[in-house]
Amino acid sequence: MSWQTCRLGDVLTLKRGHDLPEHSRQDGDVPVVSSSGITGRHKEAKAKAPGVVTGRYGTIGEVFYLEEDYWPLNTALYVIDFKGNDPRFSAYFLRNVLKGYQSEKAAVPGVDRNVLHEIKVRAPGHTVQRRITDTLAAYDDLIENNRRRMALLEESARLLYHEWFVRLRFPGYEHTSITDGVPEGWERKALESVCSSGDGIQTGPFGSQLHQSDYSDEGVPVVMPKDLIDFRISISSIARIPEAVADKLGRHRMAPGDIAYGRRGDIGRRAYIGKRQAGWFCGTGCLRFRPNPLAISPLYLFDTLGAPEALGIIMNRAKGSTMPNLSAGALKSVPLLVASRGLQDIYLEQVEGMREMAEVLDEQNQKLRAARDLLLPRLMSGELAV
Repeated sequence: MSWQTCRLGDVLTLKRGHDLPEHSRQDGDVPVVSSSGITGRHKEAKAKAPGVVTGRYGTIGEVFYLEEDYWPLNTALYVIDFKGNDPRFSAYFLRNVLKGYQSEKAAVPGVDRNVLHEIKVRAPGHTVQRRITDTLAAYDDLIENNRRRMALLEESARLLYHEWFVRLRFPGYEHTSITDGVPEGWERKALESVCSSGDGIQTGPFGSQLHQSDYSDEGVPVVMPKDLIDFRISISSIARIPEAVADKLGRHRMAPGDIAYGRRGDIGRRAYIGKRQAGWFCGTGCLRFRPNPLAISPLYLFDTLGAPEALGIIMNRAKGSTMPNLSAGALKSVPLLVASRGLQDIYLEQVEGMREMAEVLDEQNQKLRAARDLLLPRLMSGELAV
């Protein structure tokens, strides 16, 4: 029989993830997976590959497939028994089942895995599973290939920045005098002095004005710390507000050259705002830096904020032991080593092409995801035969 009606629990078994506070993590290669995907690394795995993980809070539906041993966090559910089904198919199947699923527990956002197990589903046999998986995996393999290319481009830019502005091996360094760690023509400046006056360093300014009912499936994106992944913004599960609500908050929209920076939990996550993200909003868990282009190149400031020296100072200014938290005021006096404008311009000539190519690849990935997501429900319903 090609398709059968059954319970989700007949297709796979879900289990709640495991606690692993930030302070308990140790350096390693094992991915730590939360409801928003891979959020760090640890030396010990709690689950064997292949793995399928989804969130267990509020509206769920994001599903992550892993091909290496991993640690699922307690904010997530993970599959412990595939019941003989193809694991990669199970990831697609679960994503389709949970698409748009909303927990009925409004006051308690946690999702009960036992409730999920009782959802009625239609599941195909193994032959159809393999065909569906091959079709959808073709898109995901292209997406992953593009992601790796983006990572290589961004790593090249980071290595160049480190060589020139951390190790101070910039063009002409042999003939440049250095006094107290500051090359001739460079300056140490406070972060506030290179940002726009008034609103240059700002926390997500409107969080208290928004309520759960203000959010929608469509509309203007609101960037939260969980959306800052690999130095860019992941829109897969980004929150949105309707255009009508956004219009009332228009003066707080982000502009090209702004920097979204995580200020809670994983401090240091950041994304450079390009033309495609212009008009989006910075959520309450983020800071928005608005560089003054007359004082510093925005892209140079973006890279400087991720340099070890600046990042160490910023981390030391975070308050709170359980969840470190940054305020805009605490960052105003953060000292930065600012290169001469001429050297900044030479650096930009080297890296702008890399970042533009990464943006193109990112746009391609968004189109590939959209095409895959259009196919997913049609394949899983049997409407589109394979």
